[in-house]
Amino acid sequence: MTDKPTEPRAEFLADTATGLPIPGEPVFNSPEETRRHRKQRLAAALRLFGKYGFGEGISGHISVRDPEYPDQFWVNPFGVSFKHVRVADLICVDAEGRVVHGKHRVNPSAFVIHSQIHELQPEATAAAHGHTAHSRALGALGRLLEPIDQESAAFYGRQTLYEAYEGPSVSLEQGRDIAEKLGDNRAILLRHHGLITVGGSLDEAVHWFFTYDSCAQVQLLAHAAGTPKTFTHEQAMAAGEGFGDAQLGWFSFQLLWDEIVAEQPDLLEE
Repeated sequence: MTDKPTEPRAEFLADTATGLPIPGEPVFNSPEETRRHRKQRLAAALRLFGKYGFGEGISGHISVRDPEYPDQFWVNPFGVSFKHVRVADLICVDAEGRVVHGKHRVNPSAFVIHSQIHELQPEATAAAHGHTAHSRALGALGRLLEPIDQESAAFYGRQTLYEAYEGPSVSLEQGRDIAEKLGDNRAILLRHHGLITVGGSLDEAVHWFFTYDSCAQVQLLAHAAGTPKTFTHEQAMAAGEGFGDAQLGWFSFQLLWDEIVAEQPDLLEE
């Protein structure tokens, strides 16, 4: 039995999974260079959360694994507004919850959730968590994203709902339970709580967070107006292959990076 010959790719399509001219991720020569890059992206992501209204008091955190010490991660400090975080403000936390780099304290919820995700999900280089209005509304309904558009198809078969709630997440047992329920999904919607997304890079994880929240808004609006028509399984899979592509997720963040660095260059202060 012979394989069916594939048609040559059209000249205007790039040699990527999506056919889009997406560059590859940068490669660095040392852990120090990689660490600096990740910290800059983390500070930018936090400023973006502030700009787009994802802040809710002391709640919400984004983490990225340290490239040299995989049991440590960088995260935003407790009690510092998303809108003010600089690279210099970031803290590095070890597996015991100790701040090993930085002058601020760690949010206990950030430690118990992110430490367990990084420990149990080795492919999760980064995790983003926030208490956004749209994710909280969707979680209160106990409904995951439906495949009603191309963007939501990025999470088709790649999301899960976390039903348990025992108060604020300050115990390692609850953090581990969340990480276990997350599994190999890219998003977990926490009922009565908020949203967590993960990715193979900080860029990807944060892009998925932005996309999930906007999709939640669209779904809430669509149901308020009527009964939205969903994709078929085949349509959702086809859309998910494009809009759910990890490389596309990484590259999409680069546009947000350019935007926030141009507007708020002080975030890069070390």
